[in-house]
Amino acid sequence: MKYVVLLCDGMADLPRDDLSGKTPMGTANKPNIDKLAKVSEVGLVKTVIDTLKPGSDVANLSVLGYDPSVYYSGRSPLEAGSIGIDMKPTDVSFRCNLVTLSDDEKYEDKTMVDYCSGDISTAEAAELIAFIQEKMGNEEFSFYSGVSYRHCLIWDHGTLDVGTLTPPHDITGRKITEYLGANENGAKLIDMMKRSYDLLKHHPVNLKRMEKGLRPANSLWFWGEGVRKDLMPFEKKYGLKGAMISAVDLLKGIGKFTGMEVINVPGATGYIDTNFSGKADAAINALKNGNDFVYIHVEAPDECGHRFEIENKVKSIELIDKLILGPILKAFEGEDIKILICPDHPTPLALKTHTNAPVPYLIYDSRKKNNGVDRFDEESAEKTGVFVKIGHTLMDRFLEKN
Repeated sequence: MKYVVLLCDGMADLPRDDLSGKTPMGTANKPNIDKLAKVSEVGLVKTVIDTLKPGSDVANLSVLGYDPSVYYSGRSPLEAGSIGIDMKPTDVSFRCNLVTLSDDEKYEDKTMVDYCSGDISTAEAAELIAFIQEKMGNEEFSFYSGVSYRHCLIWDHGTLDVGTLTPPHDITGRKITEYLGANENGAKLIDMMKRSYDLLKHHPVNLKRMEKGLRPANSLWFWGEGVRKDLMPFEKKYGLKGAMISAVDLLKGIGKFTGMEVINVPGATGYIDTNFSGKADAAINALKNGNDFVYIHVEAPDECGHRFEIENKVKSIELIDKLILGPILKAFEGEDIKILICPDHPTPLALKTHTNAPVPYLIYDSRKKNNGVDRFDEESAEKTGVFVKIGHTLMDRFLEKN
């Protein structure tokens, strides 16, 4: 038996008038997913408990079968592991976004224009982070470059008691004034954010971007603090050799810490321009060359939700169906295979951020013909009456470990 998880980040949504009262899942032309839905177990799962923030970190740990209340200590340590940072027990890590802020004179009066600096390239970002490390790095604080706008700050002998640090994708279009209220410890971080604006606004990388009509990466933004926490190896936990396929450091870090083979796909970007076909090829090769289990994480629907890109969110679901699921079904036609398809959390276009509402899931087993639903979306999943209340038990259900 081969096992595939197709994790469509942020795919779940709310009905929209401009989609004829449907959600992006309900609107998308996804013949492969809907064909499976007709013979699969379909229901809802609560991936994020109400006491935790609905981030991809918590939600993906939950889908993978790791109880976030036991294994979660913050988003950034998982990303740090992917970047290759060997965190000490006394280190605290922070996600360090390169963002675009408005040009208001006072930092406190600026607006969060873009949490990803217009999808700045990894090469451009690496140059900026190296510059920041040169100017601001010291024995206490160190900066490490990641992918595109996603980077890492390590605070040696730091603290988690820094007040509230808000993810920048939660405040797009808002003035940052009320989101700079960190406590005394966090004031160090806010000060570095302010200093970064003065350093970055006239950097040659940003001047060239502005000449091309692109958004400058003119400030750092810290959030997602945490300390390293070891995860039980997936193979030890479930007896299956697994592989992780994702464009983003967070999922690569989860894969690394759970002992999975982490597969890097050329052209995987975390957006709708990602290499969908390359992810399918990587998954097929992984399963045909020794792995029992593959986790394919696709960030595109989530990014489109954050950016209020309605058409692109629908399109991203269609591309997942056509370019990832379609080839996998063809490659394993006639073989024993189980497939779990679900979002990690909703990213409603109307909100442009995550919620902790239950998400639809689908479990397909090539050996069985269940009475499923005609179309896989939020409404049809709810109507089945099947509800998995504890998210991290879904993996046991999928792998039939109970």
